[in-house]
Amino acid sequence: RTMENSSFSGCHSNPACNSFPAVKCRFTIAFLNLCSARHVSVDVSIAQVPPIFLIGCTQIFLPNFVAHKDTYQQKAFCGVYSDDGNLFLSACQDQNIRLYDTSRGGFMLKRTVKARDVGWSVLDVCFTPDSRSVLYSSWSDYIHVCSIDGESETHTALDLNPEERRFCVFSLAASTDGKEILGGANDGCLYVFDREQNKRTLKIDAHEDDVNAVAFADSSSQLLFSGSDDALCKVWDRRTLREDRPQPVGHLAGHRDGITFIHSKGDARYLISNSKDQTIKLWDVRKFSPKEGLAASRLAVTQQNWDYRWQQVPQRALKRHKLTGDTSVMTYRGHGVLHTLIRCRFSPEFSTGQRFIYTGCSTGKIIIYDVLTGCVVSKLAGHDACVRDVSWHPFQDNIISSSWDGAVRLWEHRQSHLLDEESDRPREWIRGIEEKTE
Repeated sequence: RTMENSSFSGCHSNPACNSFPAVKCRFTIAFLNLCSARHVSVDVSIAQVPPIFLIGCTQIFLPNFVAHKDTYQQKAFCGVYSDDGNLFLSACQDQNIRLYDTSRGGFMLKRTVKARDVGWSVLDVCFTPDSRSVLYSSWSDYIHVCSIDGESETHTALDLNPEERRFCVFSLAASTDGKEILGGANDGCLYVFDREQNKRTLKIDAHEDDVNAVAFADSSSQLLFSGSDDALCKVWDRRTLREDRPQPVGHLAGHRDGITFIHSKGDARYLISNSKDQTIKLWDVRKFSPKEGLAASRLAVTQQNWDYRWQQVPQRALKRHKLTGDTSVMTYRGHGVLHTLIRCRFSPEFSTGQRFIYTGCSTGKIIIYDVLTGCVVSKLAGHDACVRDVSWHPFQDNIISSSWDGAVRLWEHRQSHLLDEESDRPREWIRGIEEKTE
């Protein structure tokens, strides 16, 4: 395959995976009979599906229409759905955290919270698992918790007690039970705060540079992922971890520049990392990088002499050959990572089977990749500045993008026509196709 000499061309490395995976499709068929409607979901193997239904089934429900939802006077930094999809949380440089009611297909401003102790901007936000509180961080010694359940709001500052005078938590994650908060900071450390004990319970001297991204590997909260400006992802097992001599269980090396975001597939096996080298990499934690990989990645980082915050990507930084010891499963190219810590994520399990990777882009687009092939399957253009955050509804076919142009926009799928089945039976319309891979 011929590869264009461009960072944003959508080229990729060959996948180390089965090129012909077993695929199951879920057809949600709406039987419309006069004024009543009944929805039936049917799971079938791909061999049982009539060929006409398979035409474009991998893309038929990808978002293709943009709706203007809200506009701020300053940059939008963060935007995430709650786990149930009924709430959307947005953080802006104006120090306001906005909560929207997105239940029943709506998008209505429910509450505006004035963030406290903010330096420059709120940099990361997340919901607690019960969606009753939100967490946010900034240039501050504290992670803040704000209750959003009920009429009043209660702010609580969680002191991480750092040693650095100028301190910032760039990335946040809440454990599945909501009892612990994981943070990655500019001092190269990981922090765990126990909400029940109301104190910091763990500090890991994790990286040689800023920790820009953290994640829990799965619901057990025992395995931690971290990504840093030292271009390395690290995997930590809390069951064997000593705070005085912290050692990761493994390293994932292959990026040439700092990592801006990581997202776990939730199975304690796969994760993706977004990087200033203008790529996303897919990792399998069963295959760690050797010492040669760490050395090659460190050397590549030291050779970077440009600043992604205000400079364009130099041509020399767009090298395509793999570094020695790069153990990534897949590399995705086709988006830009400039100006800020742009996020990437796996698409939801319920509606897509996590078949896609989607990411913001410095060109103001949302880029969607096919996980298996690495191809760019969709480019959604509609912003005038970089898209820093993206969030796919956990159960519906829409994505909300948050951009530095101050706009928050919802992208959804709209069909241009309905597919009718000609028969003597009542008409049936295909309303949804859910792909799953095994």
